[in-house]
Amino acid sequence: MTELRKPTALIILDGWGHREPSDDNAISNAKLPFWNMLWQTRPKALINTSGMFVGLPKGQMGNSEVGHMNLGAGRVVYQSLTRIDKDLENGEFSKNNALCAAIDKAVTNGGAVHLMGLLSPGGVHCH
Repeated sequence: MTELRKPTALIILDGWGHREPSDDNAISNAKLPFWNMLWQTRPKALINTSGMFVGLPKGQMGNSEVGHMNLGAGRVVYQSLTRIDKDLENGEFSKNNALCAAIDKAVTNGGAVHLMGLLSPGGVHCH
């Protein structure tokens, strides 16, 4: 016989982090009766949303896009920065078919290959 299950909701509050109560914690200092009731009476889980937990470099803060992508995938989704770093470390970058084809064409035709990108300390926005 099929077991009846109760409805379940996954509620994502973008920008709403968890931290222990303190004088400078706006959430713990606000009057949030409904939220406080949910927190005290309903099942919950805290998840790590930065660094290697979501496919970013250690210490790199995540964002909505990264968090939603990882939640939806149900696994770590390595972001561009960590994929590029990993490929540079293990030698896979120099085996990239598109890169190799561009270099071969440039060498054959006496041309050049220009690698371009964005540079910024804001790792989730550009690298």
